[in-house]
Amino acid sequence: MAKDTATYTHGHHESVLRSHTWRTAENSAAYLLPELRTDHEILDIGCGPGTITADLAAIVTEGHVTAVDRAEGVLVKAAEHAAARGAGNIDFEVADVHGLRFADDTFDVAHAHQVLQHVGDPVQALREMRRVTRPGGLVAVRDSDYGAFTWYPASRGLSDWLDLYERVARANGGEPDAGRRLKSWALEAGFEEEAVEASSSTWTFAAPDDRRWWGGLWADRALHSAFAEQAAAGDHATREQLEAAAEAWKDWSGRPDAWLMIPHGQLLCRV
Repeated sequence: MAKDTATYTHGHHESVLRSHTWRTAENSAAYLLPELRTDHEILDIGCGPGTITADLAAIVTEGHVTAVDRAEGVLVKAAEHAAARGAGNIDFEVADVHGLRFADDTFDVAHAHQVLQHVGDPVQALREMRRVTRPGGLVAVRDSDYGAFTWYPASRGLSDWLDLYERVARANGGEPDAGRRLKSWALEAGFEEEAVEASSSTWTFAAPDDRRWWGGLWADRALHSAFAEQAAAGDHATREQLEAAAEAWKDWSGRPDAWLMIPHGQLLCRV
């Protein structure tokens, strides 16, 4: 596998889009929002179904958002969402963050949410994001850290699921524990330490509807998504093991004392 390529572990099954369309600028890019101006030009990398993209476009009312993704099919959904929101200041196109077609110094902000964990060369991705960002602009990235997921009560089934997910993701060329590595990647990409503001934030699922929703979508992913197909095709798991992972998520989400915290690393890199 070439260093600058990786297989997207999640794919775009309905169970994946169920979570991706839940994402908003508020719950997924809050660290960036205070930095935005209404006239900013934003590059939104790995935009997926475009819910964060449309929120950003609603902020930069005098500016513009260019939203890119490697998967052409999901860009159709993103464009439909933008149209439903009445967001006329967004363009969509297929692109690979390792080699962007845009000229140097094109954007005020280059943003990527949950992208660097899935690419073959996150350092090169950050170099490209830096290249297309104007002096004085920002490169903003946020990624979860699977190895730091924390849940209660203890579950052997969820521990087995996490081990399986990390093996599949790394076999695909990604790094599921990206959150803790973001700063090191930014420094390797050429940012000075003084220009990098590192922070963290979390998603928490504990309320009855929240935990059932999250547990339910991961139970479905364990059986029906690209992750399930890759786990089986790569001999990482049998069908019985995938079914056990799905049951573990269902069991966890049905418990009144269940709690799950997903940590994220996040960076604001000043160009």
